[in-house]
Formats: sequence, structure tokens, C-alpha cells
Amino acid sequence: MTFAHVSVRTSDMDRSIKFYETYFEMKLASRRVIPQTNAEIAFLDSPGTGLRLELTRYREQAKFEQASYENRVFDHLAFTVPDCDVLVKKMKSEGITVTDEPFMLGTGKIAFVEDPDGTLIEVIERK
Repeated sequence: MTFAHVSVRTSDMDRSIKFYETYFEMKLASRRVIPQTNAEIAFLDSPGTGLRLELTRYREQAKFEQASYENRVFDHLAFTVPDCDVLVKKMKSEGITVTDEPFMLGTGKIAFVEDPDGTLIEVIERK
């Protein structure tokens, strides 16, 4: 057995694909409709890691909102980046929600941001 992927819901597939490609250098591997569930999915690969993110949009989902931080079931995704400060500054200037500014943790630096649908993302710079 092996871990295959993690899926997060999106309210706008194109916007989410662009977000993950732009800020985390993910590459669109495939995209398709699943008629049986009235959903659209897209798989994005993290080059060189073998890791995969699935984005899912249910076409009839009328309400789309994240639970408050304390009530979330899914905690966060995490990406390593070369420079946490530079990426967070860029994201902030482009209107991306930064929930926690960069801070030192152990020998590295981390920050937290949200994707366009409010999925929490940890940004990690390892020293």
C-alpha cells in the first residue's frame, strides 16, 4: 500500500489551479469530469517529489465555506519553499490571505496562508 493523494474542495477550478501553479510550482497532470458524482477533478503534481494534490469541485454545491479555525476537520497542507519571507510578501501584495506572518520555528521559518477557498497552507523554509 502507498499514499496516493490528498483532495481539497474548490469553488473555482481554474482559479485554484492557477493559485497552486503560481505560488507552489505545481503542474497540472490531468483534469476531468466525473458524471457519477457531478464533480470535476484536477490532479496537480509537485515535480520531483512524487506527491499529488487533487482539487475537487462539486457542480451542485450551493454553499461553500470553511469552518472556523477551531472547528475545522482538515488542518492544513504544507509546502517547502526557498524563501518564506519573499513568497509571503509576494502573496500578500497580490491579495492572498496571510493568517500568520513568517516566524522562526526551530532552525527554519514558517508562515500560514490560505488558498482562494480558505484552505490553510503552511509555508516552510528549511535552513
